Amino acid sequence: MATYVMLSNLTDEGAKTLMQNPARLQEVNKEIEKLGAKVTAQYATLGSYDFVNIVEAPDNATIARVSATLGARGSVRLLTLPAIPVPEFLKSLK
Repeated sequence: MATYVMLSNLTDEGAKTLMQNPARLQEVNKEIEKLGAKVTAQYATLGSYDFVNIVEAPDNATIARVSATLGARGSVRLLTLPAIPVPEFLKSLK
């Protein structure tokens, strides 16, 4: 499985939904699993992004589907980055 960093910002609608139903965050994680990926770590953050999610997916197509599906709802804006483990990155430099 490949690892991805998913940075997210709630829209006004998304923030309202989260305040009314905090459990929605966990529900979305289950929906991500149904799309073929898995959230392995999740953090609420201060600053430029509201949440940092570490997600595993089998390939770029799967994570692209997750990003497109979540983004189409209008409640969140996403920036998804592939993450390469440092040992693997260093090995590629040799």
